[in-house]
Amino acid sequence: MHSKPTAACARLIAILALFSALAIAPALQAQGAYYRHAFFDNSQQSDYYWNSTAQAALPSTLEQQHRRLPVETKYFLSPPNAIRLQWNSQPGGGWDAEIHLVNFPNRFPELSGGALYFWVYSPVAIAKADLPEFLLSDAREGLQVAEFPGSFTAPVPLGQYTGDIPARKWLRVRVPMRALRSASVFEFHPERLQSLIFHQGRSDGVGHTLIIDQIHVDDELRMKSGAAQRLKLARPQREALGTPTQVAATGYERHVSLQWDGPESASLAHYVIYRSIHGKPYEPIGIQLPGTQRYVDFIGSIGVTASYKVAEADWDNRSSLMSAPVTATTRPMTDDELLTMLQEAAFQYYWDGGEPHSGMAHESLPGDDRIVATGASGFMIEAILVGIERHFITREQGLARLTRIVSFLERAPRYHGVWSHYMNGATAQTMPLFGMLDNGGDLVETAFITQGLLTARQYFNGPEPGERDLQQRITKLWEGIEWDWYRDNIHSDYLYWHWSPQWGFQIHHPLIGFNEVMVVYLLAIASPTHGVPADMYYSGWAGQGERALVYRQGWSGSPDGNHYYNGNTYFGIKLDVGVGSGGPLFFTHYSFMGFDPHALHDRYTASYFDNNRNIALINLAYCIANPKHYDGYGADAWGLTASDGPTGYKTPAPDALSDNGTITLTGALASFPYTPEASMAAFKHYYRDLGAQLWDIYGPRDAYNPTLNWVSPIYMGLNQAPIVAMVENYRTGLLWKTFMSNPEIALVQKKLDAVVAPAP
Repeated sequence: MHSKPTAACARLIAILALFSALAIAPALQAQGAYYRHAFFDNSQQSDYYWNSTAQAALPSTLEQQHRRLPVETKYFLSPPNAIRLQWNSQPGGGWDAEIHLVNFPNRFPELSGGALYFWVYSPVAIAKADLPEFLLSDAREGLQVAEFPGSFTAPVPLGQYTGDIPARKWLRVRVPMRALRSASVFEFHPERLQSLIFHQGRSDGVGHTLIIDQIHVDDELRMKSGAAQRLKLARPQREALGTPTQVAATGYERHVSLQWDGPESASLAHYVIYRSIHGKPYEPIGIQLPGTQRYVDFIGSIGVTASYKVAEADWDNRSSLMSAPVTATTRPMTDDELLTMLQEAAFQYYWDGGEPHSGMAHESLPGDDRIVATGASGFMIEAILVGIERHFITREQGLARLTRIVSFLERAPRYHGVWSHYMNGATAQTMPLFGMLDNGGDLVETAFITQGLLTARQYFNGPEPGERDLQQRITKLWEGIEWDWYRDNIHSDYLYWHWSPQWGFQIHHPLIGFNEVMVVYLLAIASPTHGVPADMYYSGWAGQGERALVYRQGWSGSPDGNHYYNGNTYFGIKLDVGVGSGGPLFFTHYSFMGFDPHALHDRYTASYFDNNRNIALINLAYCIANPKHYDGYGADAWGLTASDGPTGYKTPAPDALSDNGTITLTGALASFPYTPEASMAAFKHYYRDLGAQLWDIYGPRDAYNPTLNWVSPIYMGLNQAPIVAMVENYRTGLLWKTFMSNPEIALVQKKLDAVVAPAP
């Protein structure tokens, strides 16, 4: 008989879970509010702003780089940069400069407020008649609006809202958006604002420069009579700004990490970070969003002593008093210390950035604050266990978070025991992000979270009531998953990805390998309550039927490996199993964060560890060869795999069809068990050489494209945890050992060995 936790222990777990929730809830709420107002604050790139468009028709000119607007680093309000508009309007010519809203994945803008505000600055005075005109668009294409529901406003002179621009003085511009007339056949919607567009006004034949910063949407403000042109604002009484307290600084090899505390004032727009190096005057170096009380200053050198102060600032550009100074020095670090630094930074995505109600992982940050991702949450569980072992958090804190996650999963809708891909973290409601047919169970995402849960079940194996209770509850969840239901019918050769109570198996996507979903078949075979026959591994996952052959060749664009077995050599490396030249690297990560590839073989390869290693080596060799001649590829810059990209989520791979110049950092970093030397070389390059662009509060950013000078503005829940987990498997094998200690999992290979597979 299972024992129940004591009342005192249960209360302790509840209190820890509550404190953990309270710690992260304000952060996400504050950031959600920020992105309902902020349109532009800074550029990630220091040379030109990615989310802009610039073009000119001679004889007029407009400063631009790669058809984008240049970044200004000398004059700014929110450090470290602003946008520079430099033009010369000539008769017979024309130009337009578009500043676009950053659209984060799954987040509909829904800007809040009736007025658009931005600040302007010019080194020399500009008469209002010589300023450009501007208009607004609620379509992402800016002026290139072709169809419903895009709309744009009629152009109006900027000088109408600024008057003459004085020299060397920041001036705030206020535009009541409802007063602007739509010039489209559709109504303009201010809450959907996507583009602020400046274009040629009076052709005065003189060069002008206008710096633009802190573009945001807010409520309209009461104005003093006759003062609209100079914007002498009469605001209602605002709460005083507070000074951050308990600021701490920690020096690493090339960067300093800051943390602070204290309640945030209601007037806070962002924090401003000030730095002094070797006793020089303090200068503003960056901002941080409300709710995030951490900041990374990438200095780039060892042995640099820097002091920091932090202040609050509001949208009126008022600043609080600065905090007391703190000091840190960058220092040499061993490879082992660097790996711990990497793991801890990526771990914080899930710990600081977890969804407050459920404890689950967000699909992306920034992103839709409501959405939690089932598979990413499974990866997060693995990262939490590493966090405990590495003393990033205590065992009690980890137990409290896992208890909250399990409580959420217990009340979430299940479709024959299977959870949906996305859920609302506050309500547990299924969120069919990929369409109405996706309003049911997702077997792949469920397998990913089950892998994490089973690892946690074996990790929390102590005699304490809280740990015993967690074990029992995970076992109940595990045994309730009806893997066999997702066969569609008893005669099916395949497991299917989706099922909905409304639509049934209408999506009808069979799970066919080799790809990232191998763990589905392994868990389905292992299930003690709703298992499937082991021979489905060969009829479905490694199937040889026409449907399987067409499926593999269809997404890879190559007949190589369409029989599951590959056998070809790429860059001198033989590939036993894999479609095409191996596919994206997440194929070697997602199913093997817990399941040890050393422990798995089948008819087609003697070792999935060796096969995965060869996939990684092919990926590395392809990037060194760089057949498409993209910038930045090399022995220390490789790892083609799924990530956010310049045009959205993509799955780059080492082949001509899939390679688009985007390097995903988790590709090399989560491959440490397979390619330790090459992965370390990539890590040091990403951190030491490119850290100013690629290293932030959650460690390495999601992806970058050197050819396009693009860096992802987000982190993804699917990419940070594999770094934490696979680096740990390289260092200690912790997660492999723990997951494989599940008695059901230990039997999987024996069941496969007992099956006589047909010849390929």
